[in-house]
Amino acid sequence: EAELVEERKVAGENMIFVEGCKNPKAVTILIRGGTEHVVDEVERAFEDALKVVKDVMEDGAILPAGGAPEIELSIKLDEYAKQVGGKEALAIEAFADALKIIPKTLAENAGLDTIDVLVRVISEHKNKGIGIGVDVFAGEPADMLERGIIAPARVTKQAVKSASEAAIMILRIDDVIAAKASKSEGGQGGGMPGGMGGMGDMNMGM
Repeated sequence: EAELVEERKVAGENMIFVEGCKNPKAVTILIRGGTEHVVDEVERAFEDALKVVKDVMEDGAILPAGGAPEIELSIKLDEYAKQVGGKEALAIEAFADALKIIPKTLAENAGLDTIDVLVRVISEHKNKGIGIGVDVFAGEPADMLERGIIAPARVTKQAVKSASEAAIMILRIDDVIAAKASKSEGGQGGGMPGGMGGMGDMNMGM
């Protein structure tokens, strides 16, 4: 059942609008813009937003955005590296530093001072809580949950998992075998090809 069914003209085209349905199984979203490029951008952004909502609904879990989870992991890994020591600690510290790329990139894309923002956000993260991340709109560290800046847990989880698998695969490489090109592939050395004599060997007689 619907409250209203009517035909309307939109941008020169006749369309049927069905509104006020009690339990709609599907809906249609009409996107309009001044140019085709604007419409394409809005459509792409809307699809991304729907995918985010889908991930949250399926998993039922969210995390603070702004690089907050990556900063927390980085801090914990640095602490763990000090307990481990030795060569293993170097690998752990390198992975911890790699995680800081997320908040650093956010600050860089927002036109902020990356070093200043990174130092401040790590300091406030340690002192004020695990929700502190980079608020690119305000250009400062802030509690992401309080400001409603969140992300699906699935995205962060998959990113960390993929990075961990790549790091483990690299660390398992025991040796590198360098292959030399064979001499036959390089061809003969300099000089003229056989059978081509110099100028003195040529018969200049008439």
